Amino acid sequence: MKGKRILLTGGAGFIGSNMLEALIRDNEVTVFDNFSNVDNRYIRKYEEDKHFSLHQGDLALPDSYKGLGKFDVVIHLAANSDVKNGAGDPGIDYRNNVEATFRLLEFMRKEDVREMLFSSSSTVYGETTVLPTPESYGPYMPISSYGASKMSCEGFITAYSNYYGFRSTIFRFANIVGKNSTHGVIYDFIRKLQKNQSELEVLGDGTQRKSYVHVSDCVNSMLFIHDRSQRTDIYNLGNPGTTGVKRIAEIVLQHMKLTDTRIRYTGGEEGRGWKGDVKVAQLDITKMLATGWKNTLDSEQSVVRATKETLSQMGIA
Repeated sequence: MKGKRILLTGGAGFIGSNMLEALIRDNEVTVFDNFSNVDNRYIRKYEEDKHFSLHQGDLALPDSYKGLGKFDVVIHLAANSDVKNGAGDPGIDYRNNVEATFRLLEFMRKEDVREMLFSSSSTVYGETTVLPTPESYGPYMPISSYGASKMSCEGFITAYSNYYGFRSTIFRFANIVGKNSTHGVIYDFIRKLQKNQSELEVLGDGTQRKSYVHVSDCVNSMLFIHDRSQRTDIYNLGNPGTTGVKRIAEIVLQHMKLTDTRIRYTGGEEGRGWKGDVKVAQLDITKMLATGWKNTLDSEQSVVRATKETLSQMGIA
């Protein structure tokens, strides 16, 4: 993607800041963020870059769009990204994901922005009877408000694409890991071990397993696939294998050089980490591979690199 005027929502966050890094050299990028997930620590280095601008606001509020300017492409990464919080307040997912996406689509319609890349999630599928799960699987029955909100966002995006001639590429993510993360299993394990190295609490029974993708592969695959897509379409982004929570705990302990730490599993409902947690998730990536894209790191390699990066950013390694 080169020579574009890009509106990047959620650009201060985990995936957004990595996307900004991939785009800033060859494009004009406006980051739209309300800093609810993280402050400007990952993007402040771009403040003097002539290709960068920042617009602080709430995507769910119509007045926040005033003075934004004109764009060729919207890359929509903003969301309430902490899946487990939805059980306590599902309205968070509705407002920050569904309502925000609707308002953004209205802005695109009024300003004649015709392209969108959207970060959806494997959670739209719920607990499937088919693994790996293809894009054509149905019916979707998400088991979390986060999954439900992403499913709703997909529906609005495809409807607006049909009504107004947008070309939208929807990406259903596996678990994304890597530098600049502010939550997630690796980050949470390290934070817990900073407080207590004698014991590591693991939510669930440790048998949960999912496909992990490094954030560099995530952002680069999005740009690669959208560039080759001719119409509004949906792609799974994942890796062929899965990595278990128990294995992730072992990797973190190994890289923190902790050999006497006891792992304590909480058990949870049916061994899940929390209510609404999909215990096993693996995406069929045949369609992704057919575009010519191949990730540079597999699932476990992604976890290992992300562990090293997170430890380094925390000043531990």
